[in-house]
Amino acid sequence: MDHFIFYNPTKIVFGKNETENIGNYIEESPCLMLYGKESIKKNGIYDKVVSSLQKHGIRFIEKGGVKSNPVMSFVYDAVALAKREGIKSILAVGGGSVIDTAKTVAAGVMYDGDTWDFFINKARIEKALPIYTVLTLSATASEMNSGAVITNEKTLQKFNINASVLFPKVSVLDPVNTYTVSNSYTAYGCVDAMVHLFEGYFTQSAANTPIQDSFVEALVTVLIKSTKNILIKPDDYESRADFMWAATLALNGLTTAGIGAYGFPNHMIGHSLSALYDTPHGASLSIVLIGWLKYQIQQDNYRKIAQLGRAIFGLSDKDLKKTAMDAVNSLEAFFSSIGSPVRLKQINIPESDIDRIASNAVMLAQKWQLHAYTTDVIKKILRLCYE
Repeated sequence: MDHFIFYNPTKIVFGKNETENIGNYIEESPCLMLYGKESIKKNGIYDKVVSSLQKHGIRFIEKGGVKSNPVMSFVYDAVALAKREGIKSILAVGGGSVIDTAKTVAAGVMYDGDTWDFFINKARIEKALPIYTVLTLSATASEMNSGAVITNEKTLQKFNINASVLFPKVSVLDPVNTYTVSNSYTAYGCVDAMVHLFEGYFTQSAANTPIQDSFVEALVTVLIKSTKNILIKPDDYESRADFMWAATLALNGLTTAGIGAYGFPNHMIGHSLSALYDTPHGASLSIVLIGWLKYQIQQDNYRKIAQLGRAIFGLSDKDLKKTAMDAVNSLEAFFSSIGSPVRLKQINIPESDIDRIASNAVMLAQKWQLHAYTTDVIKKILRLCYE
């Protein structure tokens, strides 16, 4: 295990009907409440949040309309609104897209320049308004980490920011809020959480990480089991609760503490699919992961894939390479069974677009210093996403 520093100051309030207590935790008023479309008004979450804010005397204004792949144009409007209204805190009521938007707005309000400067390393995030969240869709763990991802519609770049001041102060995780999440977005959330776990698991530089490996394997097992249960019975509280906490733990820093240097190559390529085609994030990742794993096997990097196959799917062939390929096939079968695509042609992206996707993805590879991922390598992975 390598040296590490673990820091996570977010207070988690987990449990049934905790949404009704959000107003008790917000200390700064007025607050800007951000959310997506109209779903939270239809399922009653909006009324619970507003009632709690009013009960605790929290003045607020609201702005809805965050897209599932959040964009900078919304951020710019929200930053201007927050500055104009003297906003002192941000409340995100939604999933990762809303929370990522809230973090970006929280930083943008405290900056005099273009908020996109943070994403292209032109400026550092040193200050941000306090952030609070009420989670309504489990997937990204943005409710308990310091990162955010936004798409710039003008440049077609889906880039990220990260800063310690972007950790939410308090996040309410109420599994009941996810009862009405559609089957497709439940599946995409499962994929996103699993790939968060896989990125470090497969790319780590430390050689001896039994704690982290076992942690990842346990969380993946829980995600698979709970997703299957949820798709049968959407209001299964225990499965929703298991899913929600597993997704949060998948990217809050614990599973990667001590694994040394690691990367996010699947997200690097997946972000390009979302930026160019507005593909749901989880759908992008289920496609890219299968192609990426096949590429790793071609490069004889299959020991860890075989380990996953044995731990998750009970595979036991003595031939590690065959076990690894069987593991990929098992993952592919699971993704297909829950309705997440596994080939680019399933989302109507023609093979002739490979050059375009690779040219876009390599920009993020360079930003993230994934030097092994040249345009040619990315093209090879993308071709495997069609086979």
